[in-house]
Amino acid sequence: MPYIGTSPSNGVRQTYDYTATAGQTSFSGSDNNSQTLTYTDSAYIDVYQNGILLVPSDYTATTGTTVVLDTGATVSDTLQIVVYDVFSVADTVSASDGGSFGGNVGVGGTLSVTGNVISPITLAGTTPTLTIGDAGAEDTKIVFDGNAQDYHIGLDDSTDSLTIGLGSALGTTSHMVIDANGHVTKPLQPAFLILGATTDNVGNNETINFSTERFDLGSDFASNTFTAPVTGRYQFNVNLNFNGFDQDFTYIRANLVTSNYTYELHIVQGNMADDDGYMHFGGSIIADLDANDTSKVVMEISGGAAQMDLMPDAGTQFSGYLVC
Repeated sequence: MPYIGTSPSNGVRQTYDYTATAGQTSFSGSDNNSQTLTYTDSAYIDVYQNGILLVPSDYTATTGTTVVLDTGATVSDTLQIVVYDVFSVADTVSASDGGSFGGNVGVGGTLSVTGNVISPITLAGTTPTLTIGDAGAEDTKIVFDGNAQDYHIGLDDSTDSLTIGLGSALGTTSHMVIDANGHVTKPLQPAFLILGATTDNVGNNETINFSTERFDLGSDFASNTFTAPVTGRYQFNVNLNFNGFDQDFTYIRANLVTSNYTYELHIVQGNMADDDGYMHFGGSIIADLDANDTSKVVMEISGGAAQMDLMPDAGTQFSGYLVC
């Protein structure tokens, strides 16, 4: 429905002119120009008697249609009543209904936003800078609100570290932490170190027994086998100490056996002078694994009797971690 009445885009005032009779106090209805007096608020009228502006205490204006003088007018006195109607300034944004600015907006003080800021947002200038926080002793963060998962990046004030993590709460599930000295840690990065257990008479195609866990971030190592939690490149390191060899073996090889490839870590040729010699096997490799691929250390022995024993000392280890 179209607006009926005074246009709100312009400032409006209406003037009513009356000529008084002797002692007249009440002025209403049609004026000298056949205009009927009306107003909405006495605070928005001015009353002039013979050109002199009266103060509000000189008259009463409460009905919206009548102005009553405290003192009766003299015959032929002129009474002019100026009524100011409601209006709004053109080319503005409504405080209640909102809108948009087509030009630049400068804010010299504090800008407070309780709703959403709609993207895109561009920081321009010669040195664009966005500062979060005001040097107070408090955490500051940016939260990425996703459909299935939320993530955050922020300053943990208690540790003076920059943290990237899961969820909206800072520091509860940290994926990467950079401290004030530049040290970078990944608390949830897959990594393990397992020490060997005593194994007698290790035979051909036998998986090495590892039982003493030093650490296993992610709990991905079990039953002598590492299972990759995600697809990536993994660094593996193996050290094995044996004694009690049969001198008649042809070769002995330590292999890293994964789901998609077998890597030779160390091989020793036969022709030993006698039995019961000590021997060390070791090697490192970066292997590509898909999620749920497995890795284990397997001995390959050709010839001779299965009589060598795995020594459970600090020199027998299997370790690994996700590189990328």
